[in-house]
Amino acid sequence: MMLLALAGRAQEMMYRDTSRVGVPFAKDPVVVRFGGRYLMYYSIPPRKGEEGAGWNIGIAQSRDLTEWERIGELTPEQECERRGLCAPGALVRDDTLHLFYQTYGNGRRDAICHAWSTDGRTFRRDPSNPVFQPTGSWHCGRAIDAEVCYFGGRYLLYFATRDPAFERQMLGVAVAPKGTDFSRGQWTMACTESILEPQLPWEQKCIEGATVIRRGRRLYMFYAGAYNNAPQQIGVAVSRDGIRWERLSQEPFLRNGEPGTWNESESGHPCIFRDGRRTYLFYQGNASGGKDWYISRTGVKWRKGKPIKR
Repeated sequence: MMLLALAGRAQEMMYRDTSRVGVPFAKDPVVVRFGGRYLMYYSIPPRKGEEGAGWNIGIAQSRDLTEWERIGELTPEQECERRGLCAPGALVRDDTLHLFYQTYGNGRRDAICHAWSTDGRTFRRDPSNPVFQPTGSWHCGRAIDAEVCYFGGRYLLYFATRDPAFERQMLGVAVAPKGTDFSRGQWTMACTESILEPQLPWEQKCIEGATVIRRGRRLYMFYAGAYNNAPQQIGVAVSRDGIRWERLSQEPFLRNGEPGTWNESESGHPCIFRDGRRTYLFYQGNASGGKDWYISRTGVKWRKGKPIKR
């Protein structure tokens, strides 16, 4: 495995997928433990030289969260996925892994889809796909970057959308009952406005890529601020009900790297993952302005109700 410099030291994990365009290109990670190993789902770009190809989802597995092996991919099967699918979110319930992902290439009509698997590699599509598209007038009609969790006796679906002018990216949330099958018709909007939108200078015009973790009676959300390579950086907010959120800091939790480091252009699109007593933050980065993309991770400690980088 190639090790790259990060703030003067070797980066422990640096995952890359060269299968699509011949250079490392893996984005939007989500990690789960399922079937006795770790699985990572992530976005991969259109295949080079293939006319009409779109974004798809790669699958990798690991035994130690450091060394990863690519084991497959999800490609379009339904009409709504025809132009592409990407930005996965994953949830394990009982013996089934549920994957939530967005359609791609449809502008304001992009929406959230659902599939499930009992082995982590082969998935059955929800026949009602897309299962969620937001209602209301405060947004443009789009839903991307799905993150689903169970909290407070119901399931919460966090998604990114844009304002009606399609300029500013922000977050919304929908809810489904405890016994849901996650299909269309199960989700209802939880509020009539954004739950988190860009306000701080470093967030610029974008908040996206929400990922949440429960600690006691609170949810902590790690999110990406600013559009890709602007630079995108990672912030944290906290909530007692999953709907109303308060930032923990006015500054990023994880910044982009210094000049000359692998993530000089950004540290973005996070995934927070608990493995026993340890917590990890997976994220994407690059130093090329988006010509290639890597996925890495950093450890997270908790002190007095706040996350701290290891």
